[in-house]
Amino acid sequence: MRHLLLLVLSACVACQQNAPSKAAAFAAPKFKLIQTDTFRFNNFVDCNMAEVWVGDTLRIFPGKYGEDPVWGAARDLKFASGSHADEVFGRAAKDYIEPKLPLNAPIGTPGLHGAVWFETVYQDAKDATGRTLYAVYHNENYPETLPFNAETGEGYIDKNWPLGLTDRITPAAVCRIGIMKSTNGGWSWENKGLFLEDKQARMILKPHNTSKTFAGGVGDPSAVAVGDYLYLFYGEYGYPGVYDSAHYDPAVEWSGQCISVARIALADLDQPEGKAKRWDGQGFNAPWDGIGKPVAALQIPMQAGGGPASSPTGGFHWGPSVSWNTYLNGWVMLMGHVTGQSWVGSKLFISFNPHPDLGAGNNSQDWAKPQLLVDKPGHTMWYPSLQPMNTPEDIAGKHTSLRLGQRARLFFKYSDLGKYCSEYIVEFEK
Repeated sequence: MRHLLLLVLSACVACQQNAPSKAAAFAAPKFKLIQTDTFRFNNFVDCNMAEVWVGDTLRIFPGKYGEDPVWGAARDLKFASGSHADEVFGRAAKDYIEPKLPLNAPIGTPGLHGAVWFETVYQDAKDATGRTLYAVYHNENYPETLPFNAETGEGYIDKNWPLGLTDRITPAAVCRIGIMKSTNGGWSWENKGLFLEDKQARMILKPHNTSKTFAGGVGDPSAVAVGDYLYLFYGEYGYPGVYDSAHYDPAVEWSGQCISVARIALADLDQPEGKAKRWDGQGFNAPWDGIGKPVAALQIPMQAGGGPASSPTGGFHWGPSVSWNTYLNGWVMLMGHVTGQSWVGSKLFISFNPHPDLGAGNNSQDWAKPQLLVDKPGHTMWYPSLQPMNTPEDIAGKHTSLRLGQRARLFFKYSDLGKYCSEYIVEFEK
């Protein structure tokens, strides 16, 4: 599994240019699901669906790339293009193109380590051609691919390491978030470095980590541009402090986990490492590798079944997918829900935020209590996202999963069935 899922970014520039200057009436938006014939995506998806319009061409970037000692090295991060969403999403796997991606660096040397999944693609507004792109990627490593470096504090110590997702005895991964850049519309990419990471001290180890998910880290991001910043919503899986098995407290772990937010100046995307700031409860003040605070409104209270990510019974939301909605004049977030080991969970949820400017005051935290969107008992549901269709509105507006109107197609992954598809259209009502 990769873990990821994303996002995508494109007309997010349009998000910041066209969002109203103040929140419109946004009280309790309503929505309904309209069942459709199954629209099956024909290629490998294990993350948010990253897409962008380059001129009049919609381009998507699903898949996984890089070294992975547990699941095997991958070269599945490819792209497909078309004149509208239905055309691109309907492409056969054989029609996808493999871009030029940076090689993994030798173990113990600086560079790209582990596997990556593109979750969001931000389109540089300064490039009129639309060909300058920044991919926000989910990155996974193990003590084997990223051994601990005492000088930098980067990497992991292979001691009391928790078990991972496979049925074999294999280690859990750690996720980080980084940035790549393309100047030719996605045909080739250059690694720019890390956006966010959690260090070894925050890893949750044996005997407490029995979830068969992650040892810790940050991942599964979705990013949107507002003003001068890129805002990153992501899953936080580490301990909010130094993990100590002798004094471990599941309530403390829970308090620092769920969906969090950080931001980075758009001007820093070419040299991102060390530049991002996490929300710390008061503002964007915590360092890129420090300890922030999750969005409290999205946490599941422990008395209502919430729990830490290391728990075998789960109890948390994850995998956010955020979009600006032109009809509601506000933000929409979809998310998954973990209720057991190995990311098991049959429900998808939706939340709303009425504030165009995510940087003002507590606006980035002002999300409504998540509402149930879909429940498929007996299945495991991952990576929900709202996607454009081939309507005149969606084509003219160059809509992507980051910018949508009153109606959008709902995609998600049946992890237990290995398929990514849409069975519904979501229609919003004011």
